[in-house]
Amino acid sequence: MALIAIATIPVFAQRRFTVSGTIKDAATGETLIGATVRLKEIPQSGTTANNYGFYSLTAAQGNYTIVVSYTGYATNEQPIQLDKSVSLNVSLSAKNQLQEVVIGGNRPNNDQLVSPQMGVEKLNMAQINNVPVLLGEKDVLKTISLLPGVQAAGEGNTGFFVRGGASDQNLILLDEATVYNASHLLGFFSTFNSDAIKGVSLYKGGLPAEYGGRLSSVLDVQMLDGNKKDFGVEGGLGLISSRIKVEGPIDPGKGSFLVSARRTYIDLFTKASKDSVVKGSSLYFYDINAKGNYHFDDRNALFISGYFGHDDIGLKNTFGTNWGNATGTVRFNHIFSNKLFSNTSLIYSNYHYDVESFLTNDDFQATSKITDINFKEDLQYSASDSHTLKFGLNILHHTIAPGDITSSSTSSINNNSVEQRYGFENALYLSDDWKASSRLTLLYGLRLSGVALLGPGTFNTYDAAGNITSSAVYSSNQLVKNYVNLEPRFSASYQLNDENSIKASYNRNTQNIHLLNNSTSANPTDLYVLSSNNIKPEIADQVSTGWFKNFNDNQFEFSAEAYYKLLQNQIDYKDGANLVANPDVESQLVFGSGRAYGLELYLKKKYGRFNGWLSYTLSRTEDRFAAIDNDKYFPASQDRTHNFSAVGIYKLNKRWTLSGTFIYATGNAVSYPTGKYDNGGLTTFSYSERNGYREPANNRLDLGATLEGKEHKKYHSSWTFSIYNVYAHWDPYTITFRDSKTVPNTTEAVETSLFPKPIPSVTWNFKF
Repeated sequence: MALIAIATIPVFAQRRFTVSGTIKDAATGETLIGATVRLKEIPQSGTTANNYGFYSLTAAQGNYTIVVSYTGYATNEQPIQLDKSVSLNVSLSAKNQLQEVVIGGNRPNNDQLVSPQMGVEKLNMAQINNVPVLLGEKDVLKTISLLPGVQAAGEGNTGFFVRGGASDQNLILLDEATVYNASHLLGFFSTFNSDAIKGVSLYKGGLPAEYGGRLSSVLDVQMLDGNKKDFGVEGGLGLISSRIKVEGPIDPGKGSFLVSARRTYIDLFTKASKDSVVKGSSLYFYDINAKGNYHFDDRNALFISGYFGHDDIGLKNTFGTNWGNATGTVRFNHIFSNKLFSNTSLIYSNYHYDVESFLTNDDFQATSKITDINFKEDLQYSASDSHTLKFGLNILHHTIAPGDITSSSTSSINNNSVEQRYGFENALYLSDDWKASSRLTLLYGLRLSGVALLGPGTFNTYDAAGNITSSAVYSSNQLVKNYVNLEPRFSASYQLNDENSIKASYNRNTQNIHLLNNSTSANPTDLYVLSSNNIKPEIADQVSTGWFKNFNDNQFEFSAEAYYKLLQNQIDYKDGANLVANPDVESQLVFGSGRAYGLELYLKKKYGRFNGWLSYTLSRTEDRFAAIDNDKYFPASQDRTHNFSAVGIYKLNKRWTLSGTFIYATGNAVSYPTGKYDNGGLTTFSYSERNGYREPANNRLDLGATLEGKEHKKYHSSWTFSIYNVYAHWDPYTITFRDSKTVPNTTEAVETSLFPKPIPSVTWNFKF
């Protein structure tokens, strides 16, 4: 209530009015998320369009010039007379960028200095499209791993760690729907087809109160709405995959649609193989993005979007694995007034996997899935030129099928079925973006989150050794266990001068859905569980502070951020734990704490023929469990001391754009054997401390080039060339140990690299 009281203090000295509206692309009608709106006569004024393109700006009665700017677009200036509240929709035209590449905000933009938000990175698709990646595929997740505080899970993997958090501690959203496994082909590609993506926002710290449910980060991916003015077809043909997108108006100016599809065709090559085993194998994925929208008038709009992706990997007569995500979002935007904006969403999300073995006498099929139905109501109220309130609620229902195993009558594998689990994860939130003075801006709020585990089913309670101490049977919808947590959020920015600012933030996050996985990366057989009578909600408290600087007419941005994160109720597994289709899987877990701290340095050049960024992170991540290493801190699996990346993009001329990336990262923390013994003729290795050793450091250079086709009135084409791992560095994917075949009584380490040699690729892109 204090927030509302502050925001609604009446001002009697002078009448004030509001200008509000939507910012769009002039050519396509797409809303422009994060466009900057300010009044030229009031330097301290300013706001940004929200995730749906809506803005609201209040000022004293008078004549002004409203200035609207956005990345890669010509700035729009027009006079307005504020003697009453007015509605003003603004369309921006894209710049002719033949002589330069823009990867940041517009030159007048000093949002980095003014905004209290810390640890946030926003990517545009032009930036992502120019970064060379494996096999020439434009990839959102591979690109964010080049940013400070973000570390890739490993070569050929789309998993990522943010400020020391595990991969499951990242909330990944596609048009507000949760994506549980964001990888294709075991991590070689991400689920996000760049042709269908409008923008990407990554929050690493100081999370706004409207986000919650994970400890480390939020990756918010928004799909394109579709061209409201013209029909168009674009796509690309690559060496192992192709893609196509079709978009156009439903009712010109009011509605549009978009359908985008992508598929690999490695399986077509395996069918042509002379090897009978390879010929019967499967190795492919496909995904489809679709979206439609209709604007009934300036105040009401309906959006319907969906995603479906499927992977199939198998070896003839041996095994088969298939998995996939499906999401659907229906949302309704309503503008109640020039100050109050509403977004109402109904969201569906499903992740499932199937693993099959076809071996004689050992055949089986294991299945698992998680299904969410989510209702969200988000409101934004621009109370004054100093206060912008956001508030809302979230009601999320989980259905988790942990795993079923079925087999034939001749199989040595027994049938097994694990009870489904049900629960609600709910939240209320309120925040205020307060411009306290011309130099000081505060963003503060509170999120109330809770989880309720429901019946039916049998629920066991385990002691520290994993033994059952009690068991109870619950009926349908009967409450088994619930937790409620308060999550305060606070961020502040103080602008020292026109080029420098300092910031600080504190936030608490809780997590009520947990991934059980014996590896650091995302696998198809990931198992999710809810907080329960045995598993408490994970909690993270993070403080951070930083210095931010813009210089050379905002052409360069520099930031230095330091953070410390304290983790509670962390989950690990016992040695030799069985996690798949285990009805007593919670007995296999141990619980403890953790900490992560580090320094992030970031320098970005945003304009000109040559631009890019340098990123360096110095960090430590440590876990502590009573049952591991005598309750001492030990390096977490995702702990990496040094992480450096360099990205360069050069506009050689109007047809050629050259790019390159270089990465260096400390190797993963791993457990190596310290001894061995003979067990019935088989060598068994013994281990001492957890993660006491390091894999070799990773480093790699990738190069890319884009050749634009000659200009035609009706179509456009381009060629994208790339080379992955240019100097053929051997980055270990796995390291295993075995008895030496040549030197008796010795042990040898065997390193496996996925891409020990350069991997060239070429893609032809077209647009009609």
